[in-house]
Amino acid sequence: MNDDEWEGLAAWWTEHYTGGADREYEEQLIPLLAAELGGCSTVVDIGCGDGQVARAIAAGGATVIGVDPTVGLLATAASRGGGVHYSFGTADALPLAASSCDGAVLCLVLEHLDDLAAAVAEVGRVVRPGGRCGVLLNHPVTQSPGSGLIEDHLVEPPERFWRIGAYLVSSSDDEQVARGVTIRFHHRPLSAYVNAFAAADLLVERMLEPAPLTDDAVAAAVPRSIYLRLRKS
Repeated sequence: MNDDEWEGLAAWWTEHYTGGADREYEEQLIPLLAAELGGCSTVVDIGCGDGQVARAIAAGGATVIGVDPTVGLLATAASRGGGVHYSFGTADALPLAASSCDGAVLCLVLEHLDDLAAAVAEVGRVVRPGGRCGVLLNHPVTQSPGSGLIEDHLVEPPERFWRIGAYLVSSSDDEQVARGVTIRFHHRPLSAYVNAFAAADLLVERMLEPAPLTDDAVAAAVPRSIYLRLRKS
């Protein structure tokens, strides 16, 4: 997606995914990222959107720079305060000096970018040796194209299970997430991400697969997201 397309989504994103609108994001994912970046002195939040993650990290005492290519979301972020410094920029051309941060965060960003290698290389450039990066992704296995909860009423008793789609096949799709709202998703197997990180000297040192916050036992057993903590070697 280009910058103009993201600009058109700014109001929709603010309405549906900020200010407590998404329980899982608010109660589970943001606290996870804030805890994982705790202790860092300077953190860049790449694709910061309205600044929810950036504000949570800044509350822990870090200096946080939020970078986003969407003017509308940056304006919303600035209006919500929180002591974060915001700057216009793209993931593959961050407005930061080399080795200027000891922390970075990418929350549900990489799966929307056309050029994964360029974005990850930028993370490797701005994070100093020994620094860490928190990456949250839509889970490449359970969110692969064609995956989803299936209810099979042709067997007795009926079965409910999660079908896995074409996981190993990289693909790009414009997914309709609401009426009149489409977002470009790039599906890549997990190995594509890990190898891109390694090429930028970012080594995986922790992985989490948070259980969804739902009372549905079948859905609760299938992670929708995956978290990776990277260390700059």
